[in-house]
Amino acid sequence: MQKDGTGLRARWRIRCPGGLAGKSVGVEGIASSQADVLLRITLRDGRRIRHVLKAEAPSFTIDADSSRTGVFKDYAVLGVEHILTGRDHLLFVLALVLLVGWGRSLAWTITSFTAGHSVTLALAALGVVHVPQAPMEAAIALSIYFLAVELTSARQGRETLTQRAPWAVAAGFGLVHGLGFAGALAEVGLPTAEIPLALFSFNVGIELGQLTFVTAVLIGGFVLRRALARRPAWLDLVPVYAMGCLSAYWVLARLETAIG
Repeated sequence: MQKDGTGLRARWRIRCPGGLAGKSVGVEGIASSQADVLLRITLRDGRRIRHVLKAEAPSFTIDADSSRTGVFKDYAVLGVEHILTGRDHLLFVLALVLLVGWGRSLAWTITSFTAGHSVTLALAALGVVHVPQAPMEAAIALSIYFLAVELTSARQGRETLTQRAPWAVAAGFGLVHGLGFAGALAEVGLPTAEIPLALFSFNVGIELGQLTFVTAVLIGGFVLRRALARRPAWLDLVPVYAMGCLSAYWVLARLETAIG
């Protein structure tokens, strides 16, 4: 066993009568450490299997034909989990929805955000771009603060840059968020033999989680629209100021981490 970055790397050679197909393979101690484990298995016939083990599922059963399918499923699930547990990414998407509103413009805006983060995610994951993670996390928080300021101006009746060019703003900040996604992917690693598939499925997972969140926001807005029809004007600014204060705190806290 040897240290590898912030984690540990261990290697075993297993001789199993009848082969590993249909057998369960796992790692003990994941539940107590709360760490994800990238398990890489090379079979005697040359096939390679990659599977992400988690605290709630510390083992899995090897299927003779599950190599590529398993990679797609594991990294897609990883993408969904990352976006749905990433408060900063979700807050950014929420701000976009509030600024752009319903309709075709929102669809193109979200697509532009996806395109932007897909580019930098791939470049960083492939080692083409190297950016320190701590400053990038601060930049992600700053992108949320920018949209909070835009929302404040929009609530006061002024047209904002995001409203005039939502696709450009979403794509530009998508480049920043993609580097943040790459940091999460680096913690698990990419399967050497299936890098394109893993990147694609991780992006698919992010997009599915993103669309799920946007759909929930739109449904929630539709359900509450009648109940909030007679709300006072100042009430619209409460979530905006809360978003601005939280993102400003994140910026300062993450800058402190980056500098320290």
